[in-house]
Amino acid sequence: MNKSITVAKTAGFCFGVDRAVKIAYETAAKGTDKKIYTLGPLIHNPSVVEDLEKHGISVIDSPSEAEAGDTVIIRSHGVGKVVFDELESRGVNIVDATCPFVTKIHKLVAERTKLGELVLIAGDENHPEVQGILGWTESSAVCDNSGGGCAKVFPNCVELVKLLRKNCEKSKKGVAILSQTTYNIVMWNQCIGAVSDFEDVTVYDTICTATEKRQSEAGKLSRGCDTMLIIGGRNSSNTKKLYDICSANCRCYLIEDSRELKDIDFSTAKSVGISAGASTPAYIIEEVKKDMTEILSNEEEFNFEEAIEQSLKKIYTGKRVSGVVTAVNSTEVIVDIGTKHTGYIPASEISSDPNAKPEDVVKVGDTIDVIVTKLNDAEGIATLSKKQVDAQKGYDDVKKAYENGEVLTGTVTNIIKGGVIVTANGMRVFVPASQTGVRAADSMDTLLKKEVRFKIIELNEQRKRAVGSIRKVTAEERAQRKEAFFANAEVGQTVMGEVKSITDYGVFVDVGGVDGLIRRMDLTWARIKHPSDVVSVGDHIEVTIKDIGKETGKVSLVYKKTEDNPWVIFEKNYSVGQTVEVKIVSITGFGAFAQIIPGIDGLIHISQIANQRVANVADFLSVGDVVNAKITDCDIANKRVSLSIRALLPEGEYKHTKETAPAEDEAPEAETEE
Repeated sequence: MNKSITVAKTAGFCFGVDRAVKIAYETAAKGTDKKIYTLGPLIHNPSVVEDLEKHGISVIDSPSEAEAGDTVIIRSHGVGKVVFDELESRGVNIVDATCPFVTKIHKLVAERTKLGELVLIAGDENHPEVQGILGWTESSAVCDNSGGGCAKVFPNCVELVKLLRKNCEKSKKGVAILSQTTYNIVMWNQCIGAVSDFEDVTVYDTICTATEKRQSEAGKLSRGCDTMLIIGGRNSSNTKKLYDICSANCRCYLIEDSRELKDIDFSTAKSVGISAGASTPAYIIEEVKKDMTEILSNEEEFNFEEAIEQSLKKIYTGKRVSGVVTAVNSTEVIVDIGTKHTGYIPASEISSDPNAKPEDVVKVGDTIDVIVTKLNDAEGIATLSKKQVDAQKGYDDVKKAYENGEVLTGTVTNIIKGGVIVTANGMRVFVPASQTGVRAADSMDTLLKKEVRFKIIELNEQRKRAVGSIRKVTAEERAQRKEAFFANAEVGQTVMGEVKSITDYGVFVDVGGVDGLIRRMDLTWARIKHPSDVVSVGDHIEVTIKDIGKETGKVSLVYKKTEDNPWVIFEKNYSVGQTVEVKIVSITGFGAFAQIIPGIDGLIHISQIANQRVANVADFLSVGDVVNAKITDCDIANKRVSLSIRALLPEGEYKHTKETAPAEDEAPEAETEE
């Protein structure tokens, strides 16, 4: 049995941790009469923290534990501004070992919150790095529900969407989204995909490049091994993420050093991969690799009879066999299939993805299943196909999903005449244009490279071909949401919805599987030319359920808010006898209408325009004029307000008509005494 050990290239200290450790040892080497501390463990590795203790560097948990003249090292995770201020006030010597990538985030958060933006941070709210980031908001605190100029933390994509739906409209200054430097790259990509439906949102990619590379490499390594070892502190966030990523692909163990290897059974391990968190020193990784090599060497026994039988085993075209990858290049993969033949997989037979490169799919040491497609006994060559094995397995999965009515997930890889091709589990499934859910007037190109959910609606077992439907899944899910809506919705309830279409008479909003109608009169209190003046297709808005017709399936909605009712505002702020500045909005034969506030017009009767008889209102007033008037009567119930200009004129004074009013340059000059 050939056993292998592969260590990830990026395992161990990242730039920020390496820098912090060097700063700590340099600080200790300089010496001081006072004490040297790190505020919290410098890095999440017990071995390093223990060694720093031997060099005279202790750990404190609070700035209050340090005295004037002591030296405090700020660890790579960073701290909030208030911590720096407290240390300075205590007369402490500060050595800042914050990772430059983290410092960059601090500046970004301070800048965005100062501008009034809402900052959303992907990460663990209890992690010291995230606590430090929150300490650089303009208010130096997590915000309340007022919206804008503050920060909130979300752990995953679901919580991010909830925060955006709740805060996007409130945060008039915009929303900034960033992440903890060690956040899971897979989850981050999911989060980025989820924000496309929201406006005024800016995404800042703050995951450390070393973290991204380490996670990607560990994931790839774990897919080719049967056992993974992740080395690092159990309280290290980035180490836990490596463990989570690798655990999804193979048997995985998290250890802090080589002493823990003795408690693990490696009897069935053939290929072991090793990666380590950013706080793991190189010497610990080397110790684990060395001890692991000895363990596998002691467990490996050579079986002569088994080897002879393996070398003489017969293969034939169409047979499925297992082999170990011995070499990989850009055109082919060489596989040891345990016979006298040399196995070759052409690049075209590696994967169903035509863009996949051999080195991206397999690596040396991988154990893979292949199908023999051609034999040349004279030259001792066996041509193999991994793609056919994947397709067979994919077909089995698709068949099972078809029989059980299960939903599959795949990626649209091709747009063809009459539909699209979705690749799922290594198998290509045809989805007709009518089943994509894309309207005939729209282009199916919008689906290319998108992940979609679909069901198999037709299966040809003889030709091993399948036809799928994206629309069927969408329709079923919408029906479920619709049923849930009518089961839980109540009149007066406030819900979020998405604007689907706009007509002359109102707006249709999807409130969860149901398209509710906001009639024009329920859209806004203001005068509008068209509903599109208020909302646009795709907007996410908060609406109130006005009426529910469970039998008809119709739902009426209200968008305008009671508190925005101009008559409520008028009644609260205005009263009879009050003088107001108004704007003339229309002229009639019996007077003029003037706007007091948007939505409230008062009538200035022709008899209340001047202290004289007015034959033609237009001789005294024009649309657009701004004049002072007195509120003489108010009928809130019938929505009527009476105004008077005449009531503000002194007795005997009258308003000039336009024809008799003197021009500005003809107005008499005031006499002055010299």
